[in-house]
Amino acid sequence: MIPLRDTIPSGRVPVVNYAIIAGNLLVFGYEVSLGGRQADAFIMRWGLVPRHFALANLLTSMFLHGGWLHVLGNMLYLYIFGDNVEDRLGHLRYLLFYLLCGCAAGGAQALSSPGSNLPMVGASGAIAGVSGAYFLFFPGARVVTLVPIFFFLQVIEIPAVVFLLIWFLGQLMLGLAALGSHGAAGGVAFWAHVGGFVAGMVLGPTLRVRPPAPRWA
Repeated sequence: MIPLRDTIPSGRVPVVNYAIIAGNLLVFGYEVSLGGRQADAFIMRWGLVPRHFALANLLTSMFLHGGWLHVLGNMLYLYIFGDNVEDRLGHLRYLLFYLLCGCAAGGAQALSSPGSNLPMVGASGAIAGVSGAYFLFFPGARVVTLVPIFFFLQVIEIPAVVFLLIWFLGQLMLGLAALGSHGAAGGVAFWAHVGGFVAGMVLGPTLRVRPPAPRWA
């Protein structure tokens, strides 16, 4: 399933979400410009390697990507779900929320495979956090989705809670299946997705902007 858009308009310009998307694309462009061994060395230096865990790399790793499909797929999800979550949290709280979710996701992946020498890169853990908050904040939303049905592609609206729950359960099951192979399969950090989603569900309501309490005369 490929999400195309959601049905909830944003009440403000999501400047932070746009800036995060631009930052990811700029860093990926720099990766591509390096090419070959230099790009590999760059990823090893700034990606999150569980066996050589470094706190700074929790942040840097979420702005690196392993290829065009990786970065474009992540940015599509962030574009669809991030604006509404930023609208609900406010600009600065959203930035803090995004970074904390990314760090939680990286930590979850590192805990699932502490001996791994493979660098974890990508914004998907932080975006999973955005999805977790969206899941709670917008239960009535629908996601316009491109779905393959037999030999045809159909565009249908799926309730956001169903779309995101199916995604989360899929990541959880794949993560459990991958525990015997250092927590990943096919290069996908499933536990980063699970950890990020849970972090988003916890941090989203915590950081949510609340209306001021009524003042009684």
